[in-house]
Amino acid sequence: MLNHVSNNNSCSWLLFVARHYSRIQPPRPVSVEPVISVSNNIARLDAPKEGPKPRQLLSLPPFPGHPLPDKSSISGSRQRDYVTAVNWIKYYFKGTWGSVIESHFREGLVQMEADDSSTQKEEQMKPMRKIRPNEVMKRGARVHVPVSICETRISKRYDAIPSGTLYPNADEIKYLQRLVIYKDSAIIVLNKPPKLPVKGSLPVHNSMDALAAAALSYDYDEGPKLVHRLDRESSGILLLGRTKDSVSHLQWLFSNINNAKSSCKDWNEACEATYQRYWALVIGTPKEKEGIIHAPLSKVLLNDGKTERIILAHHSSVEPRQEAVTEYRVLGPQINGCSWVELRPLTYRKHQLRVHCAEALGTPIVGDYKYGWFVHSRWKQMPRVDIEPTTGKPYKLRRPEGLDVQKGSVLSKVPLLHLHCRELVLPNIVKFMHVLNNSSEELRTSLREQPDVLRFVATMPSHMRISWNLMSSYLV
Repeated sequence: MLNHVSNNNSCSWLLFVARHYSRIQPPRPVSVEPVISVSNNIARLDAPKEGPKPRQLLSLPPFPGHPLPDKSSISGSRQRDYVTAVNWIKYYFKGTWGSVIESHFREGLVQMEADDSSTQKEEQMKPMRKIRPNEVMKRGARVHVPVSICETRISKRYDAIPSGTLYPNADEIKYLQRLVIYKDSAIIVLNKPPKLPVKGSLPVHNSMDALAAAALSYDYDEGPKLVHRLDRESSGILLLGRTKDSVSHLQWLFSNINNAKSSCKDWNEACEATYQRYWALVIGTPKEKEGIIHAPLSKVLLNDGKTERIILAHHSSVEPRQEAVTEYRVLGPQINGCSWVELRPLTYRKHQLRVHCAEALGTPIVGDYKYGWFVHSRWKQMPRVDIEPTTGKPYKLRRPEGLDVQKGSVLSKVPLLHLHCRELVLPNIVKFMHVLNNSSEELRTSLREQPDVLRFVATMPSHMRISWNLMSSYLV
């Protein structure tokens, strides 16, 4: 009899446990004691205020250590042998208001991965801790900030692309000159808008090279020449050389770093520091959060005999192949079926980033109908529920008021290509021009104080900024 009773008790206990943790009937919410709150000189018992809602975080690359490229852009870097957290974030988000970054520190929104988690390679979120703005950065440290740190105001109208003419008028010249973000005696750097072709042909007259030659010559007899190219639909930093020597040296640099090296040690180190970084919004998310893509490319003709297409090269194919290497890193979590990815090409092939994203990673870039048409045809552009990684709670889309999502953003019916060349680091060609032309190892005394490398950061176009603001508007 006692055994029978004990068995029944154990069964009832098991049933109670199963019922308590069942998915059908979740456990009861924990009761919270009310607190005394005073408003308008009236005291009442209310529920305690909720803490700050978790925000989706943007992952910065590992801290590369000191000195940084273009360290002159960091305040106090010339006098100090270290970099603080606030200066590292200001360096990475060059162009963002310092008051916005400092306010994120005051609100405790800037976090860093714990030291013991730097070697972990698990998919779940690593433990985080809040950091202060004056904390010294260590090599390899990873900082996470809310996506809202990059929110920007959107212009209500687009700038008109210059008309198809080889001789732009005064308004078009002013528009092109507004695109320039840096100019010296050797190079011009500008922020190319989307839909503007870089290299012209007979049916295309309003290309960037023709317009730059007519509008950006300034006091030179000839206009600047292209050093590298961007796709017509993409946007971002475009580099132009103002002299024949600067064009030739920089083209060697972009084709093969080893060919651009000389006997000058400083120049060689500056060449090694050269890189480009792109930001792209892709459909889906890569399986690995970061990695290197080694996937050679081949050019093929379609059935019409005219259209060219870049594909991943097969070992058994007879078409010529080109080596193509791309570093990638996922910036944040998947939201609304899309992810922001940072791309760093180590080789410069035609449509390299677009093909690597679409075919190697299986996540085509939003608006890339050439290499991701099949995924776009099946992609549902509907607000969906995604899980916030730190709490496991769902995101909900809060569309900002007054935001026109029909400007080619991720929520428009036909989004534009979301690929932007955001950052460029390259040698200061003006400083080393005398060394390169005379095959000398000594720099001019007047140029020794100039930085060895230059760093440029270009703001995203309107349609990508709208998508960024929409992504950062997810709240729990």
